[in-house]
Amino acid sequence: MSFNEPAAGGRAPSRLFLTGGSGYVGRNLIRRLVADGVQVVALARSAAAVETVRDLGAQPFEGDLFDPRLAQAMAGCDALVHAAAAADTDHGAGVEARLERINVEGTRAVLAAAKVAGVSRSVLISTESVLLDGAPLVGATEDHAYPARPAGAYSKSKAQAERLALAMSAPGFEVMAVRPRFVWGRDDTTALPQLAEAVRSGAFAWIDGGRYRTSTTHVANLCEGVVLALRNGAGGQAYFITDGEPAEFRAFATRLLATQGLTAPDKTVPRDLLKTIATIGDALAAISGGRIKGPLSRQVYATSAVEVTVSIAKARAALGYAPVVSREHGLAELAG
Repeated sequence: MSFNEPAAGGRAPSRLFLTGGSGYVGRNLIRRLVADGVQVVALARSAAAVETVRDLGAQPFEGDLFDPRLAQAMAGCDALVHAAAAADTDHGAGVEARLERINVEGTRAVLAAAKVAGVSRSVLISTESVLLDGAPLVGATEDHAYPARPAGAYSKSKAQAERLALAMSAPGFEVMAVRPRFVWGRDDTTALPQLAEAVRSGAFAWIDGGRYRTSTTHVANLCEGVVLALRNGAGGQAYFITDGEPAEFRAFATRLLATQGLTAPDKTVPRDLLKTIATIGDALAAISGGRIKGPLSRQVYATSAVEVTVSIAKARAALGYAPVVSREHGLAELAG
């Protein structure tokens, strides 16, 4: 096989430790794993998070990524999913420091604890953003090089986290990464609420008409990819997980908003203007140490203003992955 590992039908975990369990992806992972009969221990940073993961059927462990009891909490777990991350898309020194601590050092701490605890297989929830630099990303595969100049602090920190995680992989301690793009679907607390708020506030505009393509990942498809990576993935490897064929951004966003009874305006802004604004904004933030910030960062521009499409050929061949929820079904679920 050209992708290192065939789909091998490996053993599902019996007990799994999850970080970020009260977040959007984490909540859906708990539902899926519990339904599969997996015992889930979920890291929870607050009383509210403890209640959330417990209500979903997981056993909460109250603490954070740097808790010295983490290895003890993972005892008896044969798998780890590290879903916790900071997703700041702003710019400035303070943002970079926060992302470095949570995304990079937090990943290092969690994986070190997992190794001590004897966890044998781990999956990092990564992102296509590790490859973004502001230029279009078209049909990218997993061997696409990390950019010399990442789009922003978020892309930089997630790439660093992914690199260190995959480098830690070893026989008996296999670490994989899954890379979704534009996660959406049931229980969404990220993409759809942000789009809806922009429309309601009058701040929404299509970038150059919105006719460029994007890959998307229904949250149930992401969960399927994580489960298959745990079973069949090869240590040290990354896998893109999406809904399959890309969609036109405008067409998909229009239908996504329609599930909430919203209609996007026809207003459009030139891409070149936004790119200039983002570049100047990042420069001002760098010069001022984050005290002066523009209305748009290069990170946001790279994520939302150009085509970003990726291939799932590797996940299909190596993991046996196929989307379990179509866009049509996912949109109907949201509308219902």
